[in-house]
Amino acid sequence: MTWDLQFTELFDRCVELYRSGNTDFERYYSEDDLKFLKGIGCKPRELFDFVEDHVDESDPAPSTALLITAVRRDYLHVVQNGQLSGHQITREDLPSFGDTLGEIAYLPRVLTKARAKLRGELDPDIMYCCGGDRKFLREHGIHPADFLRHVWAAEDNDGKVLELVNSASVNQR
Repeated sequence: MTWDLQFTELFDRCVELYRSGNTDFERYYSEDDLKFLKGIGCKPRELFDFVEDHVDESDPAPSTALLITAVRRDYLHVVQNGQLSGHQITREDLPSFGDTLGEIAYLPRVLTKARAKLRGELDPDIMYCCGGDRKFLREHGIHPADFLRHVWAAEDNDGKVLELVNSASVNQR
């Protein structure tokens, strides 16, 4: 079975567990599931956060969770050569909600989270593509997985990310 089908089956199984009232995500996964998730750079809590928001808010769609995970998986294998980072970004490391880049509020925060997501460095209590991220990206007409890929391509160049957001925003009008 290909990794994407395995991810989708696991996602669907977790959705059913959550809908049945089971919110103890640590009991969702078998040893094989945990090995699989590690191999694609997805932390168990990350998958649960996608599941929880999908069930409770109907967003993100399962396809969005898959696409975001695909970017992370690719980054893990292409840039990190399959080696997980030992570093972790905490809430204290994130810019505030009101911080701006190019006069765009929230952009520094979602950008920091995207970079940490790519590297697999988000603290389990931080979610890339949380409600705030989704709102920001939706308002600017950018899919969360596309934003990740653009951040990857831009490397540490904030200006390139700002160009994407500005051009996407213009196209939204």
